[in-house]
Amino acid sequence: MSENYKFHQHRDCEFFPCHETDRPEDFNCLFCYCPLYALGENCGGNFQYTEEGIKDCTGCMIPHSKGGYDYVMKHFGDIMELAKKK
Repeated sequence: MSENYKFHQHRDCEFFPCHETDRPEDFNCLFCYCPLYALGENCGGNFQYTEEGIKDCTGCMIPHSKGGYDYVMKHFGDIMELAKKK
């Protein structure tokens, strides 16, 4: 079974690649905006907070890696919990 849905690359994007990488051919654009951002400190990525308290994910390549789709899907239940009506 093909798993092509797990990888998308948009080389015509003016921001491609949006993170520094030495392997642009492996850069996955599928999650252009990371769904894990909403998990804050529990996203599992390589992030920092700015002096203003903004989460800066510049150093994180998880959603843009070859295994990024599987990683995000593994944490999708946590994202769904955030969206539940309480």
